[in-house]
Amino acid sequence: MSSPATTLTSKGQATIPKRIRESMNLKPGSRLVFDVNEAGDIVLRREDGTPPRSRINLDKVIGSAQIKWHGTTDEYMELIRGYSDDPR
Repeated sequence: MSSPATTLTSKGQATIPKRIRESMNLKPGSRLVFDVNEAGDIVLRREDGTPPRSRINLDKVIGSAQIKWHGTTDEYMELIRGYSDDPR
């Protein structure tokens, strides 16, 4: 997904789109490194090496499914896959 274009100011400043700031967990004062790769693309990374925020915070969803299944795990896997790996 592309972000909208941004304009470079006369001072050489550009706004980093909100979607990118959020995905990289950038806050005011975050130190950034700009590099250019072999293809000529600009690569932006945090100076401190903090990895980007994951797209889904699994801690919020673990255990939240309300599945009522009274069969075995093998039976459930067969149901959702449409076949069985078990050579019975």
